[in-house]
Amino acid sequence: RAFRIAPRFQLLLLLRVCCRPNIKQSKPSMNVPIVQGVAVNNAGDAGNASSGAPSNTSTPYMSTSDGNIQQFSSASHVGGQEHPQQAGFQDPFWAVAFVVHLFIIGAIIVMNLGSVQIGGQSGYYGILWLGGIAAVVSVVLATLSLGFMMKFATELVKAALIFSVAMSGVMAVLMLLSGQMVMAILGLIMFGIGIWYAYAVWSRIPFAAANLKTALTAVRCNLGLTIVAYATIIFGVAWTMLWFIGASDYLSQENAIVMFLLLLSYYWVHQVLQNTNHVTVAGTIGTWWHFPIEASSGFCSPAIMDSFRRATTTSFGSICFGSFVLAFIQALRTTQRMIRDNDDCNILVCIIDLILGCLEAIIEYINKWAYVYVGLYGFNYLEAGRNVMQLFQAKGFTVIITDDLADNVLTMVSMGIGLCTGIITMLLALADRNLLLMITQDEYSPALPGFLIGFIAGWAFSSILMGIVASAVNTVIVCYAEAPAEFQENHPQLSAEMRAAWTGVYPELS
Repeated sequence: RAFRIAPRFQLLLLLRVCCRPNIKQSKPSMNVPIVQGVAVNNAGDAGNASSGAPSNTSTPYMSTSDGNIQQFSSASHVGGQEHPQQAGFQDPFWAVAFVVHLFIIGAIIVMNLGSVQIGGQSGYYGILWLGGIAAVVSVVLATLSLGFMMKFATELVKAALIFSVAMSGVMAVLMLLSGQMVMAILGLIMFGIGIWYAYAVWSRIPFAAANLKTALTAVRCNLGLTIVAYATIIFGVAWTMLWFIGASDYLSQENAIVMFLLLLSYYWVHQVLQNTNHVTVAGTIGTWWHFPIEASSGFCSPAIMDSFRRATTTSFGSICFGSFVLAFIQALRTTQRMIRDNDDCNILVCIIDLILGCLEAIIEYINKWAYVYVGLYGFNYLEAGRNVMQLFQAKGFTVIITDDLADNVLTMVSMGIGLCTGIITMLLALADRNLLLMITQDEYSPALPGFLIGFIAGWAFSSILMGIVASAVNTVIVCYAEAPAEFQENHPQLSAEMRAAWTGVYPELS
């Protein structure tokens, strides 16, 4: 928890020190200021907006030059300001660069295909069979868990928070019993910080639960998002296999520059796939927020198709740009680690690795929110990043805490599903010991490897669906910060729950 949250608060502290926001401006900027979770045009409107009463500054329609009323397209008007979808292709240079790089890597892979020996191994049948069963069961359980999480959102947020704190205490005790005093002391410190954190954010749990419930409702109305998610996973696995085929000979040369470029390519493609999925989810949830009739078909709604089309065309350059920034840091850090393994580890190398790790975590967190704005408005990457900075300046702690509490639930549910699938595959492995004969060699019990296969496959596949929910939670946080009136108009029951939870945290706004 500490390593996951620390970079987020480092980013927030940096923004608070370097960019002190002035919320009470008489002239609004391009984007609406965010005051206590609602979007207003000036500080005097905060009371009306926070009460959920629709104001004349927030409407999903705009007047055209001839006086007629024209409805915006998906998520193009938020928070009382006109945010038309950006025309044309954004950041086209990066889209072209990404495609050209794929052709280069493709040529390298084709040249190396002849030197790769691929042999069949019938012994892998049992592993694949158990993994396949775990994957199918996990997808079913993950889908069913959406309704369960909606019904018990508050209880699950509380349970996940307690569970995460308790696990840090358990790890501290285990380190103490094993005689590792330094790690035990660090574990106890983390346990203490966890207790303090839980106490500090406990009052915000209802608001985080309301955000989670809203996101789950939107995802259930657009389950076709799972097709996009699983498709990106398939492409990711295929890319990993092809990359290893193409890079194997070059990695063995231990050339730092070549190693860095190959790792950059590997991370870049994976980041593009991941962020394409994220932008698609953001666009779909934004459409559901403003125009639910276009995003409530249950599976393949028009909103999904339109959002995916924008993510792979007009916004693809922005996705490639931000993905390259993070991939560059990841490749640099991995290269530095691989070189360090062949050299003496000194304090300077450790400091460089620490700095790169912090940069990676901060950029990854910024990208997560930037691509929400890309999916909602079609902004280019730099414009989306500027909006993220404004969001954190005005609403940083609430955004971080709500996001973290929701992530705890999704992680806990994924682990629970992994445990269920692990038990199922363990029982199957015990029933037919020939399934894992290649691993056990008939000398060891297949219980542990059977459980691990099921747990890893179940956790991985359920995390895909939970990742969609996480992206939806981020989008809900942004939309509620900038467009509460549209939420009240289109989803009054969910809006009432969100507003009640928010006034529970800030009663002075009720």
